[in-house]
Amino acid sequence: MQSPTRSFTEMKYKRIHQLPPLPARPKEGHKGMFGRVLVVGGSESMIGAPVLSGTAALRMGAGLVQIAVPKSMLATALSITPELIGLPLAASRIDRNAIVAADAIIIGPGMGQSTTARSRLKQLLKSNKPAVIDADALNLLASEKEFPAMNLHAVLTPHPGEMKRLAKFLKRSAVPTDDRGRLELAVLAAKSFNQVVVLKGFRTVVTDGHRVYINHTGDSTLSKAGSGDVLCGVIATLLAQEVEPFFAASIGTWIHGKAGEIAGGRYGIRSTLARELIESIHLAISAYEAAN
Repeated sequence: MQSPTRSFTEMKYKRIHQLPPLPARPKEGHKGMFGRVLVVGGSESMIGAPVLSGTAALRMGAGLVQIAVPKSMLATALSITPELIGLPLAASRIDRNAIVAADAIIIGPGMGQSTTARSRLKQLLKSNKPAVIDADALNLLASEKEFPAMNLHAVLTPHPGEMKRLAKFLKRSAVPTDDRGRLELAVLAAKSFNQVVVLKGFRTVVTDGHRVYINHTGDSTLSKAGSGDVLCGVIATLLAQEVEPFFAASIGTWIHGKAGEIAGGRYGIRSTLARELIESIHLAISAYEAAN
C-alpha cells in the first residue's frame, strides 16, 4: 500500500464528466460472449444478499452468473432466482476451477466475518481477476493490521461506515460529510490501496486516484438494505465484459442511481425494495444509452 503522506492540494487528478458507451451487444451473440460473474458470499442469516447481487448481474446483461454460498442455503438461494448457477461451499477454500472460469468476482455480500469467510477472502485476494469487494469483505480487510496485498483488480464499494473502518490505514479517524472532504478521502484511499474506490452516498465518488467521477443519479430510494448488493452486480457485469474498473464503477453507479430514481417514482422513495431496483435496471440502461 502506498503511504498516505501527501496533502490533498498536492494530489493531481482529472475530473471525468462524460462516460463511455456500454459494451456492444451483437444480435448473434451467445451467453459465453457476455461475461461470467462469480458471487462469493452468503451466511445463515443473510441468504438474500448474494442472490440480489447475482440477479442484478443477470439483469445487467451477464451471460452466466454463479453464486458460491454455504451448502446449507444453496437450494433456497437458487429457488429465488433459478437462472443462477450454484456452487456449494462446504470448506474454507473455493473451487479453483470456478475462480479460473469467472470473468469477474463479487466478494462479500452477506459473507459474514467468520474464520472461514476470512480464509475464502484471502484465497480470492491472490487471484488475478477483476472484482468488486463489498460489505463483510471490506470489514474483514479493515480488521487486518495492515491493508492486505492483493492481485485482484478491485473496485472497493464502501458506504461511509465501512470507509471509516478502512480509514485507519490512511491515518484518518472520520469520514467527512462535505463534498470536498469525501472526494479527498476517496482519492487518498484509491492512491493508497492502488484500487478503484466507490465512496457511496449522495453524489457517490468514484476514483482510481488519478481520475474522479462524481455521480449525480439516485436519491434516498437507495437508502435501504440490499441496494449495495444490487450495485455490486451491476458493476461486476461491466467488469466481466472487459470495461476497465474505473469506468465500470462509474457507469455502474450511474445506472444503479437511475434505477433507484425510476423505482422510486413507481413504488415511492420510502417504499422501494432492493429487488425492485433490479426490475428497473433495463429502463436505467435505456436511459444511459440515450444519454451517452
